[in-house]
Amino acid sequence: MDRRHFLKDVSVAAAAVAVTPAALSCSGKNGTAPCKIVASQETKVLIIGGGPAGVCAAIASARLGIPTLIVEEGGCLGGMATRGLVSPFMTCFDATGEIQCIRGLFGEIVDRLVELGGAIHPRDVRHTSPFSAWITAGHDHVTPFDAEILKYVLDKMCAEAGVKVLLHSSFVSPIMKGDKVAGAVVLTKKGLWEIKADQVIDCTGDGAVAAGAGVPSEFGNQELGKVQPATLFFRINSVDSKKLEADVMAHIHEFRKVDGVSYRALHWHVLKAEENGEWDIARKSVNIYRAVREDEWAVNCTRIPNVDATDSESLSAGEAEGRRQVMEMMHFFRKYVPGCENAALMCSASTLGIRESRHIKGGYLLTADDLLSCRVPEDSILLASNSVDVHGRNGAMGTEYKTISGGRWYGVPYRSLLPEGADNLLIAGRCLSASSDAAGAVRVIPPCMAMGEAAGTAAALSAKAGTTPKRLDTGDLLAALKNQNVFLG
Repeated sequence: MDRRHFLKDVSVAAAAVAVTPAALSCSGKNGTAPCKIVASQETKVLIIGGGPAGVCAAIASARLGIPTLIVEEGGCLGGMATRGLVSPFMTCFDATGEIQCIRGLFGEIVDRLVELGGAIHPRDVRHTSPFSAWITAGHDHVTPFDAEILKYVLDKMCAEAGVKVLLHSSFVSPIMKGDKVAGAVVLTKKGLWEIKADQVIDCTGDGAVAAGAGVPSEFGNQELGKVQPATLFFRINSVDSKKLEADVMAHIHEFRKVDGVSYRALHWHVLKAEENGEWDIARKSVNIYRAVREDEWAVNCTRIPNVDATDSESLSAGEAEGRRQVMEMMHFFRKYVPGCENAALMCSASTLGIRESRHIKGGYLLTADDLLSCRVPEDSILLASNSVDVHGRNGAMGTEYKTISGGRWYGVPYRSLLPEGADNLLIAGRCLSASSDAAGAVRVIPPCMAMGEAAGTAAALSAKAGTTPKRLDTGDLLAALKNQNVFLG
């Protein structure tokens, strides 16, 4: 069955059985009872979304002595890094590869992973190696890590900080008092809970809290009228890595980019599979990254277009299409790739890797020009050098990839975490106030963790001072971040 018909069939099936948990929770014996709040609680800082940004926001807030609660719809913290299997962490170093510019909680998490044998420190990983998928530009000092050990590390750090963690719970709506976001209604296994809070941080990735509060946003790239394609990551093991690496090194001189399409690792085998009618994926090569253990690899190659991350039917179809592509790729590895004859599928991600959905409008719109020109605003809460990486820009197989020039890093301003119109609300992660292209750089995990740490710190300081994040003294925030080993130049 081809991709087009597969997606159509899955979409129809999803629509036929779509019954949301929220609808079920609002049904009485006769199916007519109104929705009821079954529990109410209060906290000082409430974080919605337990991904890379959310978990760092929670730890940062709680470490400052503020009662903090984090709500996550999955069964673990870490989001894209754990449930999404997005690996490795992209670079946390400056453009020269000399200075680690993303530190703070991200650096602490990496150190703990390394101590447990769950990561290789980025200082020891260079570009053009198996750990970087043999990619040079923008891939110096990436961090291979083990998602299972990361789950444990995040649980432990939250427990040590005193974060209250509520898993298996979904955001329903914000609690509004005028323009102030005063908490949220969430759906738990016991029903709808009302959680009141002094400060709320939206770390949903999709800007769900901000959207619910009426904050303006743009969906995807408005000019092009589309979002970047999604990816379902997966991991394989039982690979003879020496044979695989020798095969790539024998062809590495053939790496190239033509009309925005990358011909990198294993493209010579992809060509043969295409000729045999055994490749139906919008890629010409395979991004495959060596993991911590020698026989394990992380694969970032599936490409699922037109996924709307704010729509359950679209996500359902995208997930199924991703798994179809994973099985096609496993056949490809075993048949065509030296060293992968006995490769085993360890696991595919339990959620799609979403590159783009809503871009919330905030106090400052971060642009690609800001990044590429290495601008550092006075209120920068992190420094990064991650490249502008936009998939599907020029055709289904194309990727626009621009590295920074004119400096070692750029800054992400605090104002980009402050949404328009809504008070007592911060945003962190890929839904920050940024253009589609700029978000294509800072959506990766190290900057998202740094954004989360800044948002959590700002929320805690605001709660202590009895003020709002928009009225918080930026100097106090930057001083607190520096005290937390955040590098600001």
